[in-house]
Amino acid sequence: MEFDVVVVGSGAAGMTAALTAAYRGLSVVLIEKSDKFGGSTARSGGGVWIPNNPVLVREGVPDSPDLARVYLKEVVGDRVPQAKQDAFLDNGPRMLSYLQARTPHLEFVYDRGYSDYHPEKPGGLAQGRSIEPAIIDGRLLGADLELINKPTMSGPKGIAFTVSDFHDLNMIGRTWKGKRTALKVGAKTVANRLRGRIPLALGKALVARLWLALRDEGVPVWLNTPLLELLTADGAVVGVRAERAGEPVEIRARRGVVLAAGGFEHNLEMRRQYLPEPVSTDWTVGATENVGEGIHAGQSLGAAVDLMDDAWWGPSVRNPDGPPFFCLAERSQPGGIMVNDAGERFTNESASYVDVVHTMYELHATGVGHAPAHFIMDQRFRDRYLFLGTFPKRPIPQKYFDAGIIKKADTLAELADLIGVPAATLTATVQRFNGFARAGRDEDFHRGESAYDQYYGDPTVRPNPCLAPIDQGPFYAVEMVPGDLGTKGGLVTDEHSRVLRADGGAIPGLYAAGNNSAAVMGNSYAGAGATIGPAMVFGYLAAQHLADTTR
Repeated sequence: MEFDVVVVGSGAAGMTAALTAAYRGLSVVLIEKSDKFGGSTARSGGGVWIPNNPVLVREGVPDSPDLARVYLKEVVGDRVPQAKQDAFLDNGPRMLSYLQARTPHLEFVYDRGYSDYHPEKPGGLAQGRSIEPAIIDGRLLGADLELINKPTMSGPKGIAFTVSDFHDLNMIGRTWKGKRTALKVGAKTVANRLRGRIPLALGKALVARLWLALRDEGVPVWLNTPLLELLTADGAVVGVRAERAGEPVEIRARRGVVLAAGGFEHNLEMRRQYLPEPVSTDWTVGATENVGEGIHAGQSLGAAVDLMDDAWWGPSVRNPDGPPFFCLAERSQPGGIMVNDAGERFTNESASYVDVVHTMYELHATGVGHAPAHFIMDQRFRDRYLFLGTFPKRPIPQKYFDAGIIKKADTLAELADLIGVPAATLTATVQRFNGFARAGRDEDFHRGESAYDQYYGDPTVRPNPCLAPIDQGPFYAVEMVPGDLGTKGGLVTDEHSRVLRADGGAIPGLYAAGNNSAAVMGNSYAGAGATIGPAMVFGYLAAQHLADTTR
């Protein structure tokens, strides 16, 4: 079997690469080890962070190439070569325009108000640069609907909501907008059921839209086809050896191979080799198939790797019978704090999830337990806000208490005893925080001062929407582990997505994108969708370079 291009992996990076190659007139096959398509993208929020993209221009967002370049440089610094940062910024809008001009399926909406993660930095935008796929009717996929990778959480039949809806739903017990959004989502759910619609949102919507575009172009996608090794000739990659229907097959690639097989988050051996302790494969929401074989395949040919000690981190709560709960809004809502094993606060709880876990690991290495940490909240917090997907005033599922993940006590001193922290210290920590909350200013960690902090805060709480006293028992302590969306390290690539050796030379015929490659975001995170946005851009760039290169 022979094609111009072989793409390995069916997340956003792989599907974008395959689609672009097809549009450039190349014959292409996409292979996927799982019996489902979509990878980690299907399990994600589906956000896409690409400055100056056509959706932002349409919405009148005051962005510019110079502004975005300044911001990305502030966030990433020199951790990633400037040429690669420039390639992302220059080609992001081109990628989206290119694909949207060729298929009606790639429809996106603006997440207005979802701030960049560091809006206070030069070039940052408080109103945000993130977009997401519009909700789509899954019936368009026909029988292929059953092939989408399952999300980490699922709601009632017929329900779907956007990131903006999720933001408003978090205030269902606090604002009229939250109540209206709940009614809107509920009404649409009823209408969907009555009309037989199967709405897909977030990451599932994105992979569904890419799948429909691939199907229109007749691109073959082979599921249940894991990569075994790369084929080479005269130092160049000329195809792959894979397994299909239980039999080894060789698939030749006249132009080259694009590795988009994800990271190594479910490979415990690799986590122990590269990532800081403590490690666990139970704390990630990445696709379960991501065990790093794409990275190993590149390394076997002498490819360099980078950022292997990092991930797309986020404080998470273990789920006794499923994937962990990745905490977004909970940390910003007023009336909760994170403390270490000494009973002390150690960070701005509302900061970007990657930054919070970086702090957890850095301080954990000093000898005081920070990973996991303890999230402390009171009954007022529980009565006001969604928590672990449970609506306000509803009881937290008993499974969390039975598993020891959440503990409850009438007093802070009793709670401290249950989690093994000094009672006097925890009480003093909460009292100090309560003083900050009443004054509206966090003198220790400046929580609530950033527009990003405030995005998931409570607008009815003044003067700081992220601060409220913790003083109404009973009190709760929730174990928060250093979870992740996937690993961030991988094969080193250049501005064309070519895989590089340690000496900087490119391996002919080999490309990588998505979490199979070292992230253009370096050790940071620019905004919601800064995983998927670059994955799509560098998948696109790989295909464009392959189309322009002959050998």
